[in-house]
Amino acid sequence: MGEQDGLEWRERQQRAVRAHAEAADRQRAAEHAEAAELVAWFAAEATRRGLRTTPLVARGHDGRGRYRTRLTGWYVDRAGTRAVDTAGRFHLLSVPPSLRGRLFGVDPEPDPAPLVLGRGGRDGESIPLRTLLTRRLEAGDDWR
Repeated sequence: MGEQDGLEWRERQQRAVRAHAEAADRQRAAEHAEAAELVAWFAAEATRRGLRTTPLVARGHDGRGRYRTRLTGWYVDRAGTRAVDTAGRFHLLSVPPSLRGRLFGVDPEPDPAPLVLGRGGRDGESIPLRTLLTRRLEAGDDWR
């Protein structure tokens, strides 16, 4: 194998890696767009059904401490770590621990919702976002 063959092979490999990464980015963007539509649908349907909103509270990454937020919406899991605000945005309510946050509250940014929650987790339990949101709607205000 000559030097020229090695360079061509390397260039082909680099193009293949870039193409694979670009395809993965497109798929991830499509999934996030679909999930955002589901979350917006949930917020509209929860409002239409009159589900009671609640002030959303974040927790520290270390599991200790509760942090006030300015968000209002619906928790969508029993642990209270995932929520949808009244504007139809998805939030993972986990923040870095801080004294300032404990005193003044935090403003968590919306997160891109996954189509499947828990995918790839160590416990092996995952649930499609549509199923989770539908269950939350069906449970109404007595879901906890």
